Amino acid sequence: MNLKTMVIGLSSDHVAKDLIRNWEHDEGSLRFWRASSNFVYAFQRNQERFFLRFSTEQDHAIEHIEAELEFMQYLIANHYPCVSPVSSMNNKFIETVQTAEGKYFAVVFHAAQGMNLDESLSPEQCEEWGRSLARLHSLSAVYEPVHSERKDWRDIMGWIEQVLQKHPQEQEAAAELKRMTLWLKSQPVTKETYGLIHYDFQLDNVFYDEEQHSFNVIDFDDAFYSWYTLDIVSAFPDMPDQGDPLSSEHMQSFLKGYRSVRVLGDDFIEQIPYFQRFMNLYGFSRLLGSLDDSEMDQGPDWLEGVRLKFARSRDNLRQGFTRGI
Repeated sequence: MNLKTMVIGLSSDHVAKDLIRNWEHDEGSLRFWRASSNFVYAFQRNQERFFLRFSTEQDHAIEHIEAELEFMQYLIANHYPCVSPVSSMNNKFIETVQTAEGKYFAVVFHAAQGMNLDESLSPEQCEEWGRSLARLHSLSAVYEPVHSERKDWRDIMGWIEQVLQKHPQEQEAAAELKRMTLWLKSQPVTKETYGLIHYDFQLDNVFYDEEQHSFNVIDFDDAFYSWYTLDIVSAFPDMPDQGDPLSSEHMQSFLKGYRSVRVLGDDFIEQIPYFQRFMNLYGFSRLLGSLDDSEMDQGPDWLEGVRLKFARSRDNLRQGFTRGI
């Protein structure tokens, strides 16, 4: 989210406390968890853990959240292991609060079952990670939304263009946007290759259940319609873009698991560097948006450190735009 929005949201807990009143909870159990694209608080009810997630209407339209929850409920109905939303005491999945700073939308999720794994995961666990994503794609391939539909890659490119229009000095990024748009338009769209992707299927968003030998998935907030290959590439953000992109043992095990469920097209290898460039451009633009109007005379102590971190990441991504496709 925009850092100025984050500063305002973290200045007190009043929004979280107003919103949590809509769900049954143990008094005094609400605790701040993290803030990234949303504000997240943990709480308990009868000693069971839940998470309250909320954001401003500028960051996430209510239609976007409705579409996210509809897809998750579809997955749960088809026995795909992901966290489930929790209805409020008003029998709603989304609750709203109006503040002087604007309107906030909130949802609550059960805590994921299982544990987070790191890069030391075993080849067998890595295979299951790949199978989990392939099963998600298989369900996505036949998914027909009833009410709200998620954005697609064209919406993402349109949003990037809006961000770059506020930063006319970013001419190399604007040129990269044109190159990537042309390439994406040239890619075939079929039921086998294109659908609703998670776009953040990394290890911090999947929880391994040792008893079931499966992964429980969280955070469908970034999902949009694109090519399934992009979901594979985004699961490995540090994949090398030179030499053999499949040289990693983790990547080989992941793909073995994925291919045990779904077929990967012959053009998979060729697509990898292009989708990496899409990710870099999208990440660069999100950082630009986060840094807009973030210089404050009296900001909290943590702000300058975060600003510098974001600025370094932005500058590193910018260096990749000079290479043509």
